Amino acid sequence: MGKTVGKPAASKTASKTASKTASKTASKNASKNASKPASTPRGKSATAAAPSAPPAASTASAAPATTTASATAHTALDRIDRAILRQLQVDASISNVALAARVKLSAPACLRRVERLKESGLIRGVVALLDPKAAGAGMLVIIGVVLDRSTPESFAEFEKAAQNVAGCMECHVVTGEFDYFMTIRTRDSDSFNRLHAEQLLYLPGVRQIRSFMVLKEILSTTKFPL
Repeated sequence: MGKTVGKPAASKTASKTASKTASKTASKNASKNASKPASTPRGKSATAAAPSAPPAASTASAAPATTTASATAHTALDRIDRAILRQLQVDASISNVALAARVKLSAPACLRRVERLKESGLIRGVVALLDPKAAGAGMLVIIGVVLDRSTPESFAEFEKAAQNVAGCMECHVVTGEFDYFMTIRTRDSDSFNRLHAEQLLYLPGVRQIRSFMVLKEILSTTKFPL
């Protein structure tokens, strides 16, 4: 009987001691955790959670600047620039001294302006304009082209081939009945017939070609109005 009563007493005491110890430890841990600041992920500050201002504002402000750079090239021309361009469109072989006298500038100032116009892209190049008849290309033919398919591949294939057509001076994508208009220079109707049979009929993806022979050129100019 003494042994049986003694065992439960020891067990009860041990249980109470363990309970107190566990309670103290839990209380101490809770106190420590409460005094610690909230942890944040390594490498990030607490304020990093707030989204920063999007960089779109700087991009949006830069975009108009790029667009305006080329758009303002024409509007930036002053009276003297326009006078210089008008003279050069008539005769680009004119000397700088003669050009300066015509626009009432000193020769160095005139040269600087011409160089600036070239750098801005307004003057793309200086070429010799040939007389078509003297060059053996007196006949002008306008070609209307209709493709059999309206796909990016068929357009790209045709445009690449059109650049190799002999005597093709221009090729434009247009709205309306036709997909393209081409202007072709050739010697005469016989040479055009050969060109038609040897090259035009073999252009890729073409469903229809209509030729318009020019009887009389009323106006053909390279001058831009300024």
